[in-house]
Amino acid sequence: MTSPAREPRTAASLIVDCLETEGCDWVFSVPGEETMALLDALSRSESIRHVTTRHEQGAAFMADVHGRLTGRVAVALSTLGPGATNLLTGIADAYLDRAPMVAITGQASSSKLHKEAHQVVDIVRMFEPVTKWNTRVERVEAIPEIVRKAFKVAMLEKPGPTHVELPEDLASTPLDAGGVVGPLVPAHTYFPEPTDEAIAHAARLLASSERPIVLAGNGVLRRGASDALRAFARGLHVPVAATFMGKGAIDDRSHLSLMAVGLQARDHVMSGFDRADLVVTVGYDTVEYGPSLWNPGRNHRILHIDTQPAEVDAAYRPEVELIGDIDGTLERLLAAVKPLGIGGRTATQRHEAREVLVHADLRTSLLRDLHAYEADDGWPIKPQRAIADLRRALGPSDIVVSDVGAHKVWVARLYQAYEPNTVIISNGFAAMGISLPGAIAAKLVNPDRKVVALCGDGGFLMNSQELETAKRIGANVTVVVWRDDGYGLIDWKQRNEFGQPFGVTFGNPDFVAYAKSFGIAGFRPESSADLYPTLMRALDCDGPSLVEIPIDYRENLRLTEHLGALSGAG
Repeated sequence: MTSPAREPRTAASLIVDCLETEGCDWVFSVPGEETMALLDALSRSESIRHVTTRHEQGAAFMADVHGRLTGRVAVALSTLGPGATNLLTGIADAYLDRAPMVAITGQASSSKLHKEAHQVVDIVRMFEPVTKWNTRVERVEAIPEIVRKAFKVAMLEKPGPTHVELPEDLASTPLDAGGVVGPLVPAHTYFPEPTDEAIAHAARLLASSERPIVLAGNGVLRRGASDALRAFARGLHVPVAATFMGKGAIDDRSHLSLMAVGLQARDHVMSGFDRADLVVTVGYDTVEYGPSLWNPGRNHRILHIDTQPAEVDAAYRPEVELIGDIDGTLERLLAAVKPLGIGGRTATQRHEAREVLVHADLRTSLLRDLHAYEADDGWPIKPQRAIADLRRALGPSDIVVSDVGAHKVWVARLYQAYEPNTVIISNGFAAMGISLPGAIAAKLVNPDRKVVALCGDGGFLMNSQELETAKRIGANVTVVVWRDDGYGLIDWKQRNEFGQPFGVTFGNPDFVAYAKSFGIAGFRPESSADLYPTLMRALDCDGPSLVEIPIDYRENLRLTEHLGALSGAG
Protein backbone atom coordinates (compact mmCIF):
# COMPACT_ATOMS: atom_id res chain seq x y z
CA MET A 1 0.00 0.00 0.00
CA THR A 2 1.49 3.31 -1.04
CA SER A 3 1.45 6.30 1.31
CA PRO A 4 -0.35 9.45 0.12
CA ALA A 5 1.81 11.84 -1.82
CA ARG A 6 3.11 14.83 0.11
CA GLU A 7 2.10 18.25 -1.08
CA PRO A 8 5.07 19.87 -2.81
CA ARG A 9 6.81 22.48 -0.67
CA THR A 10 6.74 25.92 -2.26
CA ALA A 11 7.68 29.47 -1.36
CA ALA A 12 4.02 30.02 -0.44
CA SER A 13 4.29 27.12 2.03
CA LEU A 14 7.36 28.75 3.54
CA ILE A 15 5.50 32.03 4.01
CA VAL A 16 2.69 30.23 5.84
CA ASP A 17 5.28 28.47 8.03
CA CYS A 18 6.73 31.90 8.84
CA LEU A 19 3.28 33.31 9.66
CA GLU A 20 2.65 30.41 12.03
CA THR A 21 6.00 30.94 13.72
CA GLU A 22 5.11 34.61 14.23
CA GLY A 23 1.93 33.55 16.03
CA CYS A 24 -0.35 35.02 13.38
CA ASP A 25 -3.92 33.92 14.11
CA TRP A 26 -5.90 35.64 11.34
CA VAL A 27 -5.63 36.32 7.63
CA PHE A 28 -8.36 38.47 6.04
CA SER A 29 -8.59 38.47 2.26
CA VAL A 30 -10.40 38.61 -1.03
CA PRO A 31 -9.04 35.78 -3.24
CA GLY A 32 -7.28 36.45 -6.52
CA GLU A 33 -5.39 34.58 -9.22
CA GLU A 34 -2.00 35.82 -8.08
CA THR A 35 -2.56 34.65 -4.49
CA MET A 36 -3.89 31.17 -5.24
CA ALA A 37 -0.64 29.43 -4.24
CA LEU A 38 -0.65 31.27 -0.91
CA LEU A 39 -4.32 30.50 -0.30
CA ASP A 40 -3.66 26.84 -1.07
CA ALA A 41 -0.88 26.78 1.51
CA LEU A 42 -3.13 28.57 4.05
CA SER A 43 -5.80 25.91 3.55
CA ARG A 44 -3.46 23.39 5.20
CA SER A 45 -2.54 25.55 8.20
CA GLU A 46 -3.75 24.18 11.52
CA SER A 47 -3.34 27.42 13.46
CA ILE A 48 -4.15 30.30 11.10
CA ARG A 49 -7.81 31.14 10.59
CA HIS A 50 -8.74 32.65 7.24
CA VAL A 51 -11.69 34.99 6.69
CA THR A 52 -12.92 35.72 3.18
CA THR A 53 -14.18 39.30 3.10
CA ARG A 54 -16.36 41.02 0.51
CA HIS A 55 -13.98 43.90 -0.16
CA GLU A 56 -10.27 44.33 0.39
CA GLN A 57 -10.91 47.52 2.38
CA GLY A 58 -12.91 45.41 4.80
CA ALA A 59 -9.98 43.00 5.09
CA ALA A 60 -7.57 45.85 5.87
CA PHE A 61 -9.92 47.40 8.45
CA MET A 62 -10.31 44.02 10.16
CA ALA A 63 -6.54 43.59 10.44
CA ASP A 64 -6.28 47.22 11.57
CA VAL A 65 -8.77 46.95 14.45
CA HIS A 66 -7.44 43.50 15.39
CA GLY A 67 -4.05 45.15 15.86
CA ARG A 68 -5.44 48.02 17.95
CA LEU A 69 -7.28 45.66 20.28
CA THR A 70 -4.65 42.94 20.69
CA GLY A 71 -1.29 44.56 19.94
CA ARG A 72 -0.61 41.57 17.70
CA VAL A 73 -0.35 41.34 13.94
CA ALA A 74 -3.01 40.01 11.60
CA VAL A 75 -2.57 39.83 7.83
CA ALA A 76 -4.63 41.55 5.15
CA LEU A 77 -4.09 39.65 1.89
CA SER A 78 -5.03 40.76 -1.62
CA THR A 79 -4.20 40.13 -5.21
CA LEU A 80 -2.35 42.61 -7.43
CA GLY A 81 -3.57 45.87 -8.99
CA PRO A 82 -7.12 46.83 -7.97
CA GLY A 83 -7.12 44.32 -5.12
CA ALA A 84 -4.01 45.91 -3.67
CA THR A 85 -5.19 49.48 -4.17
CA ASN A 86 -8.42 48.61 -2.35
CA LEU A 87 -6.31 47.85 0.73
CA LEU A 88 -4.79 51.31 0.75
CA THR A 89 -7.35 53.16 2.90
CA GLY A 90 -7.27 50.52 5.62
CA ILE A 91 -3.47 50.46 5.57
CA ALA A 92 -3.33 54.25 5.88
CA ASP A 93 -5.77 54.06 8.79
CA ALA A 94 -3.51 51.58 10.60
CA TYR A 95 -0.55 53.85 9.86
CA LEU A 96 -1.98 56.95 11.59
CA ASP A 97 -3.97 55.02 14.22
CA ARG A 98 -0.75 53.17 15.15
CA ALA A 99 -2.11 49.65 14.68
CA PRO A 100 0.24 46.76 13.85
CA MET A 101 -0.67 44.78 10.74
CA VAL A 102 1.01 43.15 7.74
CA ALA A 103 -0.34 43.50 4.21
CA ILE A 104 0.62 40.85 1.68
CA THR A 105 -0.23 41.49 -1.96
CA GLY A 106 0.15 39.28 -4.98
CA GLN A 107 1.84 40.49 -8.12
CA ALA A 108 2.27 39.35 -11.71
CA SER A 109 5.17 37.09 -12.58
CA SER A 110 8.54 38.75 -12.12
CA SER A 111 9.20 38.31 -15.85
CA LYS A 112 6.56 41.02 -16.50
CA LEU A 113 7.59 43.65 -14.01
CA HIS A 114 10.03 45.49 -16.26
CA LYS A 115 7.33 46.38 -18.78
CA GLU A 116 3.70 47.38 -19.14
CA ALA A 117 1.48 44.44 -18.30
CA HIS A 118 -2.12 43.62 -17.39
CA GLN A 119 -3.10 44.99 -13.93
CA VAL A 120 0.51 45.78 -13.03
CA VAL A 121 1.17 48.99 -11.12
CA ASP A 122 3.97 49.68 -8.65
CA ILE A 123 2.26 48.79 -5.38
CA VAL A 124 5.49 48.95 -3.37
CA ARG A 125 5.98 52.60 -4.28
CA MET A 126 2.27 53.31 -3.83
CA PHE A 127 2.26 51.92 -0.28
CA GLU A 128 5.53 53.57 0.73
CA PRO A 129 4.02 56.73 2.34
CA VAL A 130 1.59 54.76 4.54
CA THR A 131 3.73 51.83 5.70
CA LYS A 132 6.60 51.64 8.16
CA TRP A 133 8.44 49.28 5.81
CA ASN A 134 7.56 47.45 2.62
CA THR A 135 9.31 45.31 0.03
CA ARG A 136 8.94 42.87 -2.84
CA VAL A 137 10.07 39.25 -2.55
CA GLU A 138 12.72 38.81 -5.23
CA ARG A 139 14.52 35.72 -3.88
CA VAL A 140 12.82 32.76 -2.24
CA GLU A 141 15.64 32.27 0.26
CA ALA A 142 14.99 35.80 1.62
CA ILE A 143 11.42 34.99 2.70
CA PRO A 144 12.19 34.12 6.36
CA GLU A 145 14.06 37.38 6.86
CA ILE A 146 11.39 39.40 5.04
CA VAL A 147 8.49 37.99 7.08
CA ARG A 148 10.41 38.36 10.35
CA LYS A 149 11.22 41.99 9.56
CA ALA A 150 7.65 42.74 8.46
CA PHE A 151 6.27 41.50 11.78
CA LYS A 152 9.01 43.03 13.92
CA VAL A 153 8.76 46.50 12.37
CA ALA A 154 4.94 46.42 12.50
CA MET A 155 4.99 45.84 16.25
CA LEU A 156 7.82 48.17 17.24
CA GLU A 157 6.71 51.51 18.70
CA LYS A 158 4.97 53.30 17.28
CA PRO A 159 3.32 50.27 15.67
CA GLY A 160 1.82 50.35 12.20
CA PRO A 161 1.46 48.50 8.90
CA THR A 162 4.15 46.85 6.82
CA HIS A 163 3.79 45.34 3.35
CA VAL A 164 5.20 42.41 1.41
CA GLU A 165 4.60 41.93 -2.32
CA LEU A 166 4.85 38.38 -3.68
CA PRO A 167 5.06 37.77 -7.46
CA GLU A 168 3.02 34.73 -8.43
CA ASP A 169 5.92 32.85 -10.05
CA LEU A 170 7.96 33.11 -6.86
CA ALA A 171 4.99 32.05 -4.72
CA SER A 172 4.70 28.76 -6.59
CA THR A 173 8.46 28.10 -6.78
CA PRO A 174 9.29 24.64 -5.37
CA LEU A 175 11.67 24.65 -2.43
CA ASP A 176 14.84 22.66 -2.81
CA ALA A 177 16.95 21.59 0.13
CA GLY A 178 19.83 23.94 -0.49
CA GLY A 179 19.94 27.58 0.53
CA VAL A 180 16.46 27.94 2.07
CA VAL A 181 16.29 28.13 5.84
CA GLY A 182 13.13 27.72 7.86
CA PRO A 183 11.25 30.47 9.70
CA LEU A 184 13.15 32.79 12.00
CA VAL A 185 11.94 32.61 15.60
CA PRO A 186 10.83 35.97 17.06
CA ALA A 187 12.78 37.39 19.96
CA HIS A 188 11.44 39.42 22.89
CA THR A 189 11.97 43.18 22.77
CA TYR A 190 12.15 45.11 26.04
CA PHE A 191 11.82 48.87 26.40
CA PRO A 192 14.48 50.97 28.07
CA GLU A 193 13.50 53.02 31.10
CA PRO A 194 14.08 56.70 31.81
CA THR A 195 17.18 57.44 33.88
CA ASP A 196 16.92 58.27 37.57
CA GLU A 197 18.01 61.80 36.68
CA ALA A 198 15.12 62.18 34.21
CA ILE A 199 12.58 60.87 36.75
CA ALA A 200 13.90 63.29 39.39
CA HIS A 201 13.69 66.22 36.96
CA ALA A 202 10.09 65.35 36.07
CA ALA A 203 9.20 64.89 39.75
CA ARG A 204 10.50 68.39 40.57
CA LEU A 205 8.49 69.82 37.68
CA LEU A 206 5.31 68.16 38.94
CA ALA A 207 5.94 69.09 42.55
CA SER A 208 6.36 72.76 41.66
CA SER A 209 3.08 72.90 39.72
CA GLU A 210 -0.17 74.21 41.19
CA ARG A 211 -2.66 73.11 38.53
CA PRO A 212 -1.39 70.08 36.58
CA ILE A 213 -3.62 68.22 34.15
CA VAL A 214 -3.06 64.94 32.31
CA LEU A 215 -3.78 64.45 28.60
CA ALA A 216 -3.97 60.70 27.91
CA GLY A 217 -3.68 59.32 24.40
CA ASN A 218 -3.92 56.05 22.56
CA GLY A 219 -0.44 55.01 23.69
CA VAL A 220 -1.80 54.37 27.19
CA LEU A 221 -4.18 51.73 25.83
CA ARG A 222 -1.66 50.37 23.34
CA ARG A 223 0.92 49.74 26.07
CA GLY A 224 -1.57 48.37 28.62
CA ALA A 225 -0.83 51.24 31.00
CA SER A 226 -4.37 52.18 32.05
CA ASP A 227 -4.02 50.77 35.57
CA ALA A 228 -0.78 52.70 36.09
CA LEU A 229 -2.36 55.91 34.79
CA ARG A 230 -5.37 55.54 37.07
CA ALA A 231 -3.11 54.93 40.06
CA PHE A 232 -1.03 57.98 39.10
CA ALA A 233 -4.12 60.20 38.86
CA ARG A 234 -5.53 58.95 42.16
CA GLY A 235 -2.20 59.18 43.93
CA LEU A 236 -1.65 62.82 42.96
CA HIS A 237 -5.34 63.83 42.64
CA VAL A 238 -4.77 65.10 39.10
CA PRO A 239 -7.62 65.22 36.54
CA VAL A 240 -7.28 63.31 33.27
CA ALA A 241 -8.62 64.30 29.87
CA ALA A 242 -8.47 61.73 27.08
CA THR A 243 -8.19 62.08 23.34
CA PHE A 244 -10.82 60.34 21.23
CA MET A 245 -8.48 57.37 20.84
CA GLY A 246 -7.54 57.45 24.51
CA LYS A 247 -11.09 56.82 25.77
CA GLY A 248 -11.03 54.16 28.48
CA ALA A 249 -7.56 55.10 29.72
CA ILE A 250 -9.39 56.39 32.80
CA ASP A 251 -12.80 55.23 34.02
CA ASP A 252 -15.24 57.97 33.02
CA ARG A 253 -17.20 57.32 36.22
CA SER A 254 -14.25 58.70 38.19
CA HIS A 255 -14.47 62.28 39.45
CA LEU A 256 -10.96 62.71 38.00
CA SER A 257 -12.12 62.00 34.45
CA LEU A 258 -12.74 64.94 32.15
CA MET A 259 -13.78 62.43 29.47
CA ALA A 260 -12.77 63.18 25.87
CA VAL A 261 -11.58 66.59 24.68
CA GLY A 262 -10.85 67.89 21.23
CA LEU A 263 -14.28 68.39 19.74
CA GLN A 264 -15.13 72.06 20.11
CA ALA A 265 -13.20 75.29 20.02
CA ARG A 266 -13.77 75.90 23.75
CA ASP A 267 -12.88 72.41 24.97
CA HIS A 268 -9.43 73.44 26.11
CA VAL A 269 -11.04 76.18 28.22
CA MET A 270 -13.87 74.03 29.57
CA SER A 271 -11.50 71.25 30.62
CA GLY A 272 -9.09 73.56 32.40
CA PHE A 273 -6.20 73.44 29.93
CA ASP A 274 -6.24 77.23 29.76
CA ARG A 275 -5.61 77.43 33.54
CA ALA A 276 -3.24 74.50 33.85
CA ASP A 277 0.34 75.39 34.69
CA LEU A 278 1.59 71.93 33.62
CA VAL A 279 0.23 69.50 31.03
CA VAL A 280 1.39 65.93 31.52
CA THR A 281 0.91 64.12 28.22
CA VAL A 282 0.85 60.33 28.55
CA GLY A 283 0.91 58.17 25.42
CA TYR A 284 -0.22 61.25 23.52
CA ASP A 285 0.13 61.41 19.73
CA THR A 286 -0.14 64.70 17.86
CA VAL A 287 -2.18 63.02 15.09
CA GLU A 288 -5.00 62.51 17.62
CA TYR A 289 -5.52 66.13 18.72
CA GLY A 290 -3.22 68.86 17.47
CA PRO A 291 -1.30 70.66 20.24
CA SER A 292 -2.18 74.09 18.82
CA LEU A 293 -5.81 73.33 19.77
CA TRP A 294 -5.10 72.84 23.48
CA ASN A 295 -2.02 75.06 23.68
CA PRO A 296 -2.98 77.98 21.41
CA GLY A 297 -0.76 80.43 23.30
CA ARG A 298 2.23 78.04 23.13
CA ASN A 299 2.89 78.88 26.78
CA HIS A 300 2.17 75.63 28.62
CA ARG A 301 4.89 73.79 30.45
CA ILE A 302 4.72 70.21 29.20
CA LEU A 303 5.92 66.88 30.59
CA HIS A 304 5.98 64.20 27.84
CA ILE A 305 5.66 60.52 28.83
CA ASP A 306 5.69 58.07 25.93
CA THR A 307 7.56 55.28 24.22
CA GLN A 308 8.98 57.68 21.64
CA PRO A 309 10.41 61.22 21.73
CA ALA A 310 7.98 64.07 21.10
CA GLU A 311 7.11 65.21 17.61
CA VAL A 312 8.63 68.60 16.80
CA ASP A 313 5.81 71.15 16.88
CA ALA A 314 5.90 74.86 17.74
CA ALA A 315 2.95 74.35 20.11
CA TYR A 316 4.41 71.19 21.66
CA ARG A 317 7.78 71.77 23.31
CA PRO A 318 8.12 69.55 26.38
CA GLU A 319 10.37 70.66 29.18
CA VAL A 320 11.07 67.04 30.08
CA GLU A 321 10.60 63.87 28.02
CA LEU A 322 10.41 60.50 29.79
CA ILE A 323 10.92 57.86 27.11
CA GLY A 324 10.26 54.20 27.92
CA ASP A 325 7.48 51.80 28.72
CA ILE A 326 4.63 53.94 30.00
CA ASP A 327 3.38 51.93 32.97
CA GLY A 328 6.81 51.57 34.59
CA THR A 329 7.54 55.26 34.03
CA LEU A 330 4.27 56.31 35.69
CA GLU A 331 4.89 54.04 38.68
CA ARG A 332 8.40 55.44 39.22
CA LEU A 333 7.26 59.03 38.77
CA LEU A 334 4.38 58.63 41.23
CA ALA A 335 6.77 57.22 43.82
CA ALA A 336 9.18 60.13 43.24
CA VAL A 337 6.52 62.87 43.49
CA LYS A 338 4.60 61.61 46.53
CA PRO A 339 7.23 62.61 49.11
CA LEU A 340 7.47 66.06 47.50
CA GLY A 341 3.75 66.82 47.20
CA ILE A 342 2.37 69.15 44.55
CA GLY A 343 2.51 72.92 44.93
CA GLY A 344 3.35 72.61 48.63
CA ARG A 345 -0.09 71.20 49.50
CA THR A 346 -0.92 68.05 51.42
CA ALA A 347 -2.71 65.23 49.62
CA THR A 348 -6.01 66.15 51.31
CA GLN A 349 -5.73 69.81 50.35
CA ARG A 350 -4.75 68.83 46.84
CA HIS A 351 -7.72 66.49 46.56
CA GLU A 352 -10.17 69.19 47.69
CA ALA A 353 -8.77 71.76 45.28
CA ARG A 354 -8.80 69.32 42.41
CA GLU A 355 -12.42 68.33 43.10
CA VAL A 356 -13.45 71.97 42.60
CA LEU A 357 -11.60 72.26 39.29
CA VAL A 358 -12.80 68.94 37.90
CA HIS A 359 -16.46 69.42 38.67
CA ALA A 360 -16.64 73.07 37.69
CA ASP A 361 -16.43 72.85 33.94
CA LEU A 362 -16.27 70.22 31.24
CA ARG A 363 -17.23 67.14 33.24
CA THR A 364 -20.24 68.81 34.82
CA SER A 365 -21.31 70.27 31.47
CA LEU A 366 -21.08 66.92 29.70
CA LEU A 367 -23.00 65.05 32.38
CA ARG A 368 -25.64 67.78 32.45
CA ASP A 369 -26.09 67.48 28.67
CA LEU A 370 -26.33 63.70 28.87
CA HIS A 371 -28.79 63.58 31.76
CA ALA A 372 -30.95 66.39 30.36
CA TYR A 373 -31.88 64.30 27.32
CA GLU A 374 -31.68 60.71 28.52
CA ALA A 375 -35.47 60.62 28.85
CA ASP A 376 -36.25 62.99 25.97
CA ASP A 377 -39.31 61.85 23.98
CA GLY A 378 -38.63 63.91 20.86
CA TRP A 379 -38.76 62.35 17.39
CA PRO A 380 -36.50 61.85 15.53
CA ILE A 381 -34.37 60.70 18.44
CA LYS A 382 -31.86 63.17 19.83
CA PRO A 383 -28.19 62.06 19.77
CA GLN A 384 -27.94 62.46 23.55
CA ARG A 385 -30.84 60.04 24.09
CA ALA A 386 -29.37 57.56 21.60
CA ILE A 387 -26.00 57.62 23.41
CA ALA A 388 -27.58 57.31 26.88
CA ASP A 389 -29.68 54.28 25.87
CA LEU A 390 -26.74 52.57 24.16
CA ARG A 391 -24.56 53.03 27.25
CA ARG A 392 -27.36 51.62 29.42
CA ALA A 393 -27.77 48.60 27.12
CA LEU A 394 -24.09 47.60 27.18
CA GLY A 395 -21.94 46.22 29.97
CA PRO A 396 -18.68 47.79 31.19
CA SER A 397 -16.47 45.54 29.04
CA ASP A 398 -18.65 45.52 25.90
CA ILE A 399 -17.17 47.21 22.84
CA VAL A 400 -18.36 50.04 20.59
CA VAL A 401 -16.55 50.57 17.29
CA SER A 402 -17.48 54.01 15.99
CA ASP A 403 -17.48 54.97 12.35
CA VAL A 404 -16.56 58.48 11.23
CA GLY A 405 -19.23 61.17 10.91
CA ALA A 406 -21.39 63.39 13.08
CA HIS A 407 -22.20 60.47 15.37
CA LYS A 408 -18.47 60.15 16.22
CA VAL A 409 -18.65 63.56 17.88
CA TRP A 410 -21.46 62.42 20.14
CA VAL A 411 -19.81 59.09 20.94
CA ALA A 412 -16.53 60.75 21.84
CA ARG A 413 -18.22 63.48 23.82
CA LEU A 414 -20.93 61.66 25.77
CA TYR A 415 -20.44 57.87 25.65
CA GLN A 416 -18.73 56.95 28.89
CA ALA A 417 -15.89 54.43 28.66
CA TYR A 418 -15.26 52.38 31.79
CA GLU A 419 -12.50 50.04 30.63
CA PRO A 420 -9.61 50.23 28.15
CA ASN A 421 -10.25 49.38 24.50
CA THR A 422 -14.03 49.42 24.83
CA VAL A 423 -14.53 52.46 22.56
CA ILE A 424 -12.66 52.24 19.26
CA ILE A 425 -12.55 55.50 17.30
CA SER A 426 -10.40 56.12 14.24
CA ASN A 427 -9.07 59.62 14.74
CA GLY A 428 -5.57 59.45 13.35
CA PHE A 429 -6.68 58.82 9.77
CA ALA A 430 -10.43 59.00 10.54
CA ALA A 431 -11.60 56.69 7.75
CA MET A 432 -15.29 56.29 7.02
CA GLY A 433 -16.44 52.68 6.60
CA ILE A 434 -14.32 51.23 9.41
CA SER A 435 -16.99 50.37 11.97
CA LEU A 436 -18.63 47.21 10.56
CA PRO A 437 -15.42 45.40 9.52
CA GLY A 438 -13.76 46.69 12.68
CA ALA A 439 -16.60 45.34 14.81
CA ILE A 440 -16.27 41.93 13.12
CA ALA A 441 -12.59 41.85 14.08
CA ALA A 442 -13.45 42.95 17.62
CA LYS A 443 -15.94 40.11 17.95
CA LEU A 444 -13.46 37.55 16.62
CA VAL A 445 -10.91 38.46 19.30
CA ASN A 446 -13.52 39.04 22.05
CA PRO A 447 -16.19 36.40 21.38
CA ASP A 448 -17.67 36.67 24.90
CA ARG A 449 -18.35 40.42 24.72
CA LYS A 450 -21.17 42.26 23.00
CA VAL A 451 -19.84 44.34 20.12
CA VAL A 452 -21.64 47.26 18.47
CA ALA A 453 -20.73 48.93 15.18
CA LEU A 454 -22.09 52.46 15.51
CA CYS A 455 -22.42 54.04 12.06
CA GLY A 456 -23.92 56.93 10.23
CA ASP A 457 -25.90 56.04 7.15
CA GLY A 458 -23.06 57.39 4.97
CA GLY A 459 -20.27 55.32 6.50
CA PHE A 460 -22.41 52.20 6.86
CA LEU A 461 -23.09 51.85 3.15
CA MET A 462 -19.38 52.18 2.36
CA ASN A 463 -18.74 48.67 3.69
CA SER A 464 -22.22 47.28 4.36
CA GLN A 465 -21.41 44.24 2.20
CA GLU A 466 -19.51 42.88 5.20
CA LEU A 467 -22.89 42.06 6.76
CA GLU A 468 -22.64 38.90 4.68
CA THR A 469 -19.21 38.18 6.17
CA ALA A 470 -20.54 38.60 9.70
CA LYS A 471 -23.46 36.29 8.96
CA ARG A 472 -21.30 33.65 7.26
CA ILE A 473 -18.60 33.42 9.95
CA GLY A 474 -20.95 33.82 12.91
CA ALA A 475 -19.61 37.18 14.13
CA ASN A 476 -22.61 38.25 16.18
CA VAL A 477 -22.21 42.01 16.03
CA THR A 478 -24.99 44.56 16.34
CA VAL A 479 -24.93 47.35 13.77
CA VAL A 480 -26.56 50.59 14.93
CA VAL A 481 -27.20 53.02 12.07
CA TRP A 482 -28.01 56.65 12.80
CA ARG A 483 -30.08 57.75 9.82
CA ASP A 484 -30.41 61.33 8.66
CA ASP A 485 -30.15 60.84 4.86
CA GLY A 486 -27.01 62.91 4.50
CA TYR A 487 -23.36 63.42 5.34
CA GLY A 488 -24.19 64.93 8.71
CA LEU A 489 -20.73 66.03 9.81
CA ILE A 490 -20.05 67.97 6.61
CA ASP A 491 -23.57 69.45 6.74
CA TRP A 492 -22.75 70.58 10.29
CA LYS A 493 -19.45 72.17 9.30
CA GLN A 494 -20.89 73.81 6.17
CA ARG A 495 -23.73 75.41 8.13
CA ASN A 496 -21.28 76.60 10.76
CA GLU A 497 -18.80 78.10 8.26
CA PHE A 498 -20.89 79.04 5.21
CA GLY A 499 -24.42 79.28 6.57
CA GLN A 500 -25.83 76.58 4.28
CA PRO A 501 -25.09 72.99 3.22
CA PHE A 502 -24.35 71.83 -0.31
CA GLY A 503 -23.93 68.38 -1.86
CA VAL A 504 -24.48 66.44 1.35
CA THR A 505 -27.90 64.80 0.96
CA PHE A 506 -28.69 61.37 -0.46
CA GLY A 507 -31.33 58.65 -0.44
CA ASN A 508 -31.22 55.45 1.58
CA PRO A 509 -32.65 51.96 1.38
CA ASP A 510 -34.92 50.56 4.05
CA PHE A 511 -32.10 49.44 6.35
CA VAL A 512 -34.28 46.94 8.21
CA ALA A 513 -35.27 45.26 4.94
CA TYR A 514 -31.65 45.50 3.78
CA ALA A 515 -30.48 43.61 6.88
CA LYS A 516 -33.16 40.98 6.41
CA SER A 517 -32.01 40.42 2.83
CA PHE A 518 -28.74 39.13 4.32
CA GLY A 519 -30.67 36.87 6.70
CA ILE A 520 -29.96 39.26 9.57
CA ALA A 521 -32.50 40.50 12.11
CA GLY A 522 -33.43 44.16 11.57
CA PHE A 523 -35.10 46.54 14.01
CA ARG A 524 -36.41 50.10 14.04
CA PRO A 525 -37.75 51.77 17.21
CA GLU A 526 -41.23 53.22 16.93
CA SER A 527 -40.61 55.98 19.47
CA SER A 528 -37.85 57.36 21.68
CA ALA A 529 -39.19 55.29 24.57
CA ASP A 530 -38.93 52.19 22.38
CA LEU A 531 -35.21 52.68 21.66
CA TYR A 532 -33.76 50.95 24.73
CA PRO A 533 -36.03 47.86 24.45
CA THR A 534 -35.20 47.69 20.73
CA LEU A 535 -31.45 47.78 21.43
CA MET A 536 -31.83 45.02 24.01
CA ARG A 537 -33.72 42.82 21.54
CA ALA A 538 -31.04 43.34 18.92
CA LEU A 539 -28.20 42.65 21.36
CA ASP A 540 -29.90 39.43 22.49
CA CYS A 541 -30.16 38.03 18.95
CA ASP A 542 -28.46 34.74 18.19
CA GLY A 543 -26.61 36.17 15.22
CA PRO A 544 -25.78 39.57 13.74
CA SER A 545 -28.44 42.27 13.99
CA LEU A 546 -29.10 45.82 12.84
CA VAL A 547 -30.95 48.74 14.41
CA GLU A 548 -31.92 51.77 12.33
CA ILE A 549 -32.39 54.95 14.37
CA PRO A 550 -33.88 58.11 12.84
CA ILE A 551 -31.65 60.81 14.38
CA ASP A 552 -32.27 64.49 15.05
CA TYR A 553 -29.05 66.22 14.03
CA ARG A 554 -30.47 69.68 14.74
CA GLU A 555 -28.69 69.15 18.05
CA ASN A 556 -25.39 69.53 16.20
CA LEU A 557 -25.90 73.23 15.60
CA ARG A 558 -27.12 73.77 19.14
CA LEU A 559 -23.87 72.25 20.39
CA THR A 560 -21.88 74.54 18.09
CA GLU A 561 -23.75 77.60 19.35
CA HIS A 562 -22.95 76.53 22.91
CA LEU A 563 -19.30 75.56 22.57
CA GLY A 564 -17.96 77.03 19.34
CA ALA A 565 -16.78 75.52 16.07
CA LEU A 566 -15.70 71.92 15.64
CA SER A 567 -11.94 71.63 15.94
CA GLY A 568 -10.95 67.98 16.03
CA ALA A 569 -13.76 65.93 14.52
CA GLY A 570 -12.49 65.33 11.00
